Amino acid sequence: MMFDRMKGVAAGLLCLVLVLGLAAVPAAVPAHAGAWEDSMAAGGRAFKKGDYAGAERNFRAGVAEAEKFGPEDRRLAVSLTNLAGIYQIQRKYDEAEPLLARSLAIWEKTVGPEHPRVAATLVNLAAIYQAEGLYPEAEALSKRALAILEKTSGPEHPNVATVLNNLGLLYLEEGRYAEAEPAFRRSLAILEKTLGPEHLAVAQTLGNYAKLLDRTGRETEATEMRARADAIRAKPGRSRGGGG
Repeated sequence: MMFDRMKGVAAGLLCLVLVLGLAAVPAAVPAHAGAWEDSMAAGGRAFKKGDYAGAERNFRAGVAEAEKFGPEDRRLAVSLTNLAGIYQIQRKYDEAEPLLARSLAIWEKTVGPEHPRVAATLVNLAAIYQAEGLYPEAEALSKRALAILEKTSGPEHPNVATVLNNLGLLYLEEGRYAEAEPAFRRSLAILEKTLGPEHLAVAQTLGNYAKLLDRTGRETEATEMRARADAIRAKPGRSRGGGG
């Protein structure tokens, strides 16, 4: 079924920690608005506990407070992104998408169209489109984000690997296997080099790469790659962001 396939796509996608759920206040923004800070801090605590209803309530309050700073204030972009992150985690894409689009517009105007924060927002917005099967839109945003990150962060930054993983998954779902494989291979190489061979992000990309190997008739390689991913995930004391 298409719905089940979209759930599988969403499970394989990666988002940038820079903006997902707990985005930090930009350093250039003075942190003196107590009510806004309190709402954002409370939302962050709820998020860490897995209390998405509490996180949503507090991040919504944070948006309301940030609106008072003006329609182009970067605190508003942060608030919109955090609220969108809560919706995105729960796959409430219709609610997350307009928030990220608004956040993107603010970042583009305040920090410029080639800033890493713009790229991070593009990645998360592309992930929504990709999970919904809107592949041309997702590909365009992902490629733009990739170009920004390669220029600003370097070609071997983990965030570059995130975009490559997502592009590989997009190509896989479209049956563009010849394009998917180099994307997965490069993503994996970057992650292993920068985060270590037993990081959970490595396991995620290994799992996606294994799907490609399955579809291209390389079952033995797929089984080996999937076994390696499972071994990484099975290590004790692991959290989603933990490394080796």
